[in-house]
Amino acid sequence: MELDPKRLMILRAIAEGGGVAAAARALGHTPSAVSQQLNRLERETGVPLVDRTGGRAELTASGRLLAQAGERIQQALTDATRELNALGEQAAGPVAIGVPATAISYFATTALHLLATAHPALQPRLVETGPAEGLRALRLGELDALVIADDQDAPTPLPPGVRATALLEDEYRLVLPDGWAEPADWAELSGRPWIGAPADSPRGVVFQRLAAEHGIVPSVQHVARYPFAVYSMLAARLGPAILTATAASRLTHGVVAGLAVPGGYVVRLLRRTGPSGAVPAVEATAEALQQAVLLAAERMAGLGLLEREPRVRPRLVDPSERTRTE
Repeated sequence: MELDPKRLMILRAIAEGGGVAAAARALGHTPSAVSQQLNRLERETGVPLVDRTGGRAELTASGRLLAQAGERIQQALTDATRELNALGEQAAGPVAIGVPATAISYFATTALHLLATAHPALQPRLVETGPAEGLRALRLGELDALVIADDQDAPTPLPPGVRATALLEDEYRLVLPDGWAEPADWAELSGRPWIGAPADSPRGVVFQRLAAEHGIVPSVQHVARYPFAVYSMLAARLGPAILTATAASRLTHGVVAGLAVPGGYVVRLLRRTGPSGAVPAVEATAEALQQAVLLAAERMAGLGLLEREPRVRPRLVDPSERTRTE
């Protein structure tokens, strides 16, 4: 059975308008033409799609299912038209990109070199920023794009007029100082010192979740935002810590424990949209950042610095997209 996409979109119009006549007006067709297309679709599927017994045409369960498919087709066409129009516009002018400190050396500067080659009329500006001040600057229009790290299960809510893309995904690992015994369960790590993280950071969120679930109460909690600080504290044997799998694979002091840390880590790109949708300069910047992340991950994998192949765009789904489709 082959379904005609145009007929699915007509069914969508019937669902939205509440009948054949309303769909005909919306589509600029005659009611008889819409009825003919509906009849052909019903013959193709072999099931009734509209209940005609009442005074108003109502879709059957099968009709609603196909109308939803028509809605997705219409949305895909709308998106394709917008993206095609954006390609015809020049990406030019200033664009401000907020990035955390670790991203500057990891991939952000590479993105600027890519932009200089592909979009010489663009004037990108990097701004080192943390998540809270970066989100404020994004809301106020002081930044056009913002790179943030998030926990998959507790992602940062998006401000109005902002869309998000997942750039990179990773897992968490428990790491122990050299000489510490491998714990059989999480309870063995309660009452001992820990190397924690700021509460608003992904590692901080994960630790709070673990502590609440397993009753972990540290005797003292040191705080380290960046991996290099965790490395130094581990070398001094100040306590265990949660790191991403990528960061844990680069340890020079300490060991990765066998206890599984649930959840996931994601690097996201937040960017402002204009009144009519995507902004060419910002979209060009997003593309360069995505390419730079891929190049950085491939380089690290080639050097043997990763425990597995990196998960990067375009195979990823941002937490905001996942929530919308659930």
